[in-house]
Amino acid sequence: MSNSADSPGTGSSPARGRRLRPVRVLTAAVFALAGLIFFTSFNTAKGTNIRTDTSLLKLSDLIQERSHKNGQLDESNATLRDDVDSLAEADDGSTKAEDEKLAQLEKSAGTQKLTGKAITVTLNDAPPNATAKLPGYPEPQPDYLVIHQQDLQAVVNALWKSGAKGIKVMDQRLISTSAVRCVGNTLILQGRVYSPPYEITAVGDPEAMQKALAESPAIQNYMVYVNVYGLGWKVTEDGKVTLPGYSGTVDLHYAKPVE
Repeated sequence: MSNSADSPGTGSSPARGRRLRPVRVLTAAVFALAGLIFFTSFNTAKGTNIRTDTSLLKLSDLIQERSHKNGQLDESNATLRDDVDSLAEADDGSTKAEDEKLAQLEKSAGTQKLTGKAITVTLNDAPPNATAKLPGYPEPQPDYLVIHQQDLQAVVNALWKSGAKGIKVMDQRLISTSAVRCVGNTLILQGRVYSPPYEITAVGDPEAMQKALAESPAIQNYMVYVNVYGLGWKVTEDGKVTLPGYSGTVDLHYAKPVE
């Protein structure tokens, strides 16, 4: 047998004796990685459109979904509470005086409907392209153009101070444990999420409530931003309205030490 076949210098040297070039190694790795990605995508989708899969929804969409669910649970809870009250009224062994006292307590707690003369205060963000309308004021920062938690709290506090018998924020009745909280310009109230414009309806003496709004220092400060930057502010007298009773849980939740 000729030794020329084993000579690395001849053109007939074995293929296994050649070194792979780095470029070829890199190309092979890229194709392998692409194949892995395609396989993973296929395995994840399982024949569905992964762009619309609920697990990939934006956080804001998930919050809205949970808010809607909480609203449905509140309605269900209110229906069950009415059923329980109806059964209790049938024969609970209480006296007429005790029933009257319980009804008064429920009314004060805000769990029963309330009818009376009312006003509605509407707060809204300023237009996104707002500029200073009056001389001597700086051009607005984004923070100047949105409704904040303290603005809503100022309205609610002024209405309570005026002697309002009941207050509804958006579609929910406030009770003594209700907390008006905002994240950015989004209102979170009793497990549900709302966006502006915000409506606050109160039953009471319309004249006294409007007077309390006008005299509130916090609202007077808010009115500066209304006049300069265009934040929304509207107060309307509604005549006689009926506020819904609070339908959520009245149980208090608190932290407990770890055993």
